[in-house]
Amino acid sequence: MSSHYKQIDGKKYSAELLDIADGLVAGKGDGRISAEDAGALFTKLATDHKYTDLEKDTVEYIRNNYKWTDAGDAALRFAVRSWAAERGANK
Repeated sequence: MSSHYKQIDGKKYSAELLDIADGLVAGKGDGRISAEDAGALFTKLATDHKYTDLEKDTVEYIRNNYKWTDAGDAALRFAVRSWAAERGANK
């Protein structure tokens, strides 16, 4: 069984989200995460119906350590922000 976590510099991150990000930039295009790619990351978050501190930290790590297109970065920020606002309104 594989771990749900990947530890980087002593901090735990979601192995699944990191694996998705690695797959998105590996061997295709220019190695940046596009708006379409950002949709794949967001789909994983939305499918779990939660946005834990672990996932927040992982998304921040991915945003800071992977190359993004401007549209990709904006798409992920918008999707997460909209989703969080919707979830907050439903509480």
